[in-house]
Amino acid sequence: MAGDEQDVREGGGEGAPAAPAWEFVLPDEAATEDLGLFLCEILLPGDRVALTGGLGDGKTTLARAIIRELTGDPGLEVPSPTFTLIQPYTARDGRSVVHADLYRLRDADDLTELGFEEMAEGAITLIEWPEKMPPHDGPLLAVTLSLRPEFGEGSRFARIEGFGGMRARIDRARAVRKLLARAGWDDAERILMQGDASSRAYERLRKPDGTTAVLMISPARSDGPPVRDGKPYSAIVHLAESVHAFVALDRGLRALGFSAPKIYGEDLAEGLLILEDLGTEPVVEAGAPRPERYAEAVRLLAKLHATDLPAVLPVAAGIDHVIPAYDKDALLFEAELLPEWYAPAIRGVTLTDEARAAFVALWREALDGAMPARPTWTLRDYHSPNLIWLPTREGLERVGVIDFQDAVMGHPAYDVASLLQDARVDASADFELRLLGLYVRERRARDPNFDMGAFATAYALLAAQRATKILGIFARLDRRDGKPSYLAHLPRIEGYLARNLAHPALAPLRDWHAQHLPGLVAESPAP
Repeated sequence: MAGDEQDVREGGGEGAPAAPAWEFVLPDEAATEDLGLFLCEILLPGDRVALTGGLGDGKTTLARAIIRELTGDPGLEVPSPTFTLIQPYTARDGRSVVHADLYRLRDADDLTELGFEEMAEGAITLIEWPEKMPPHDGPLLAVTLSLRPEFGEGSRFARIEGFGGMRARIDRARAVRKLLARAGWDDAERILMQGDASSRAYERLRKPDGTTAVLMISPARSDGPPVRDGKPYSAIVHLAESVHAFVALDRGLRALGFSAPKIYGEDLAEGLLILEDLGTEPVVEAGAPRPERYAEAVRLLAKLHATDLPAVLPVAAGIDHVIPAYDKDALLFEAELLPEWYAPAIRGVTLTDEARAAFVALWREALDGAMPARPTWTLRDYHSPNLIWLPTREGLERVGVIDFQDAVMGHPAYDVASLLQDARVDASADFELRLLGLYVRERRARDPNFDMGAFATAYALLAAQRATKILGIFARLDRRDGKPSYLAHLPRIEGYLARNLAHPALAPLRDWHAQHLPGLVAESPAP
């Protein structure tokens, strides 16, 4: 952005504010328009942009640039709504945009008569002369412009402040711009990619010559409320707190010869990475596994699990990442998502305290069989959405691996279960059994002392724990987070759980389910 590196000073008001204003010079009108393009990167429905300055200071120029970018129409006529006061637009993605000029506003009652609040509800609202507005509690971007001829003819001085979470967005957008420039991707088109259930965001970068990369935006995870023993959920189940975990595991996997994405650029403090684009070719087709691709994914796990792997990996000079243990407390807490969310939300069952205590006690005992003698890297999300087929490469390098920042030191059976009991993929029990056989043969070829019986028991236990956890998570995504699309996968996961609970090691848990969640599994036959 023109002017982005021309900061004059980091200003502030009285005292020592935690978030000082961002102040810089805009040398010409083109720089003011470029500022508008930059601000479009951070604006979301419900945001308000307060444009302050005198007549001719550039407020309408900035508003026009923002509206043209949001609507996708660079030639759109955007007059100042001095006489109409309010002018609505529709962005290219369907969002509402409202442009208001309150210079002629007599009092707040005029806004009510004009229906301003109804129009601004859920819209991106640009307001010139905002001092005539009543106070606003939501996200607010305050932009003050003033002509400053001492910096050159046509120059303007800009002061930007963010409130209601807006400042963090501004800082991150600036950091993204600087990283793209530093890594040589500042000329790339940025295309929003579909995200996942996490707080991370992804953009595909496309240079004019067609070269692509992926921008990963993964700010440090803020601790949620304490849920047990003073710890938040993320700490108990060992979710990654920063992008450091991804960087460490990425380089560790690549060092072993696996196809994790190369890192082209990084800003560890802001949680930003520019990654190799591995493409989009899946390991599934029409919702079913591609057998030869799944076989390679199984062989990759067999090689990984047969390798002695460290629990500490370097991130950068002086920074290491300690891979946490996938301990019994974490596995147990995840399993408890079923009685907490799935049972009441999906099955309509409110469990008694005694029933919940019995569930926890049974799982605590069962999980003794899933504690590994030699822990390995458990990537945790090793399933079809995170595996990309790379046909131009050879051998195991044809399996591209992404999304492993939550890796833990755990039992090798967990990732095998993640792959073969994919929540989104229809795979028969026979197919699962064939690939389990392939995994066992590959492991034995690398380690003659591999214990197939112990592995089979751990597989059933951890596959059941994973299905239990996912049922709870998907129910929570629906009820708490308003994401009902995950419910479509519940029948498949329920089938996995019933299949896993048929293992003799899980007979007491099977009986618990038969008693408290009727219809999910059948009771054990009488001896």
